[in-house]
Amino acid sequence: MAENETDNTNAAVQETPPEPAQQADFEELDSTGKDGSKEKDIEFLLDIPLEVTVKLGQSRMIIKDLLSLTQGSVIELDKLAGEPMDIFVNDKMIARGEVVVVNEKFGVRLTDILSPTERLKQLG
Repeated sequence: MAENETDNTNAAVQETPPEPAQQADFEELDSTGKDGSKEKDIEFLLDIPLEVTVKLGQSRMIIKDLLSLTQGSVIELDKLAGEPMDIFVNDKMIARGEVVVVNEKFGVRLTDILSPTERLKQLG
């Protein structure tokens, strides 16, 4: 009797043949916009806002010293005068530069742009 039960179980499993694979159909991709006009490849990236920060230097102080600061107080930074400043875009350092004055306003002249390899080293 045990042999008949085993044969019936195997027969039930083997009754349904596998379905053949079918080829998938996908629509063609194109670069037309919603209005039907051709869009430029990267033009949409030009309006993305970025935060640019220029770091003159940094200093550590305790709260007591911070509260005692008054107008005219001098805070000593970790960089020397004339040393290049670090320029960050979205909190990632991308270049170094020097202070310039243009029409009575401060500006930064880029003197060294970090290579992609240097930027990757800073992440790790």
